[in-house]
Amino acid sequence: MLELSEKRITGPIIRLHPNDNVVVARIEVGIGTAVPSEGFTSRSQVPAGHKIAARAIRAGEPILKYNVCIGFAAADIAPGTYVHSHNVSFREYSRDYAWGEDYVETPVLPEAQQARFMGYVRPDGEVGTRNFIGILSTVNCSATVVHKVAEWFTAERLADFPHIDGVVGLSHGLGCGMEMSGEPMDLLRRTLGGFARHPNFAGVLIIGLGCERNQLSGLLAKEGLQANPRLQTFVMQETGGTRKTIEAAVAAVQQMLPAANAVHRVPVSARHLKIGLQCGGSDGFSSITANPALGAAMDILVRHGGTAILSETPEIYGVEHTLTRRAVSRAVGEKLIERIRWWKDEYSPGRDVQINGAVSPGNNTGGLANIFEKSLGSSMKGGTTGLMEVYRYAEPVRQHGFVFMDTPGFDPCSATGQIAGGANMILFTTGRGSMFGAKPVPSIKLATNTPMFRKLEEDMDFNCGEILDGTKTMPETAEGIFQMVLKVASGERSKSELLDLGDHEFVPWNIGVVS
Repeated sequence: MLELSEKRITGPIIRLHPNDNVVVARIEVGIGTAVPSEGFTSRSQVPAGHKIAARAIRAGEPILKYNVCIGFAAADIAPGTYVHSHNVSFREYSRDYAWGEDYVETPVLPEAQQARFMGYVRPDGEVGTRNFIGILSTVNCSATVVHKVAEWFTAERLADFPHIDGVVGLSHGLGCGMEMSGEPMDLLRRTLGGFARHPNFAGVLIIGLGCERNQLSGLLAKEGLQANPRLQTFVMQETGGTRKTIEAAVAAVQQMLPAANAVHRVPVSARHLKIGLQCGGSDGFSSITANPALGAAMDILVRHGGTAILSETPEIYGVEHTLTRRAVSRAVGEKLIERIRWWKDEYSPGRDVQINGAVSPGNNTGGLANIFEKSLGSSMKGGTTGLMEVYRYAEPVRQHGFVFMDTPGFDPCSATGQIAGGANMILFTTGRGSMFGAKPVPSIKLATNTPMFRKLEEDMDFNCGEILDGTKTMPETAEGIFQMVLKVASGERSKSELLDLGDHEFVPWNIGVVS
């Protein structure tokens, strides 16, 4: 298990673990800067958030951050030298999965003591944090119609329905020109089915063209969905074309509005919260402030009976052994490793993608040398409680506590899978500044550093950079995040909602061959 309590800030640097052979620059460190606490003088100009050799590191020796290997020295590195992708080599190394060795059962508070929020209780017992009406497409060919229907419901036309958060159209580029059966189609249908059932929707329309491979009838049958007053369907070729389908769908939504508006928030336990954890535009401070603070907040949520969903499989690669050690059983740990193996051996060989080493240019500029280092921070969002289950993309998440869902690292695609699985909120850490929303759920963005938070305050909800500034402790920050979660779940608008983001971030995972 990663030890996060060892961090020590001294002057311009941060030591993350006593065993580390690198330290992190808290601020920009100039050539010739003395660091007495570490006994070296900087030989390089090192940007804030980047690494400096704390002692002599021999060629081939592991680079240790949080006492975890993030790569190997490509050459001899002298103390005080800038350590980054230019002198850190990326290669595979053996890891001890130690199935469940560190698992400790988390005591869950009695329901009477669990935190409360104001949510929408649906007929099936699931609880929503928002009250939207959704328009979904079976295929890209009905995408324009889906958006035209949603766009008809302006704020003025919804003024008489104050308890409805909006009408949102969610389209995609799939549904035809793909395999008619098998995993790609199953995955698309699982995603659409998850959104159709999502508790943040008071009602849903599904619109198809008619001749697509993802037939509406097949989707409904596969996902066990049936048309009813809250779920209506249209096939453009049967309804009479574009204009007539738009008119019919608008009329159907109008009929849904009174019942949707009649639903009110009621107090419910935090155990009904399912939170998708995301990070994007990460930097060298992600593993020091926002990610561990979010993880600590999720530890609080788990104690209150809620669910934290870690994802982005390529972004735990290299530190997956820190998760298998926390698995409730060997079977759960092996599910995670099977997904890692699929990514490495079947999906990504020979491709210039993240799991094979290189991170994005923004991540690299922010101080991350390779995917091992990025994964080290990314995994921290899951906190420290036991890993209770592993899900495939968009599978319904039914297990409470800390769980994992297999998704790509691409944030909109990953969050789409989490929401399809039942996440009713997204918490998103960023060091460079990701602008993200994901209707129909609220998204809270957590900044890793104060300068970025101040520059992008219209988009950032919470400043975890205060940990670095010394104005807040990690526990104070975690509690602040948890309290914000309860407020936003109860209806307080996040920054992405105030900016009305989220209409175009519905991105089902396309793993099939386009034909």
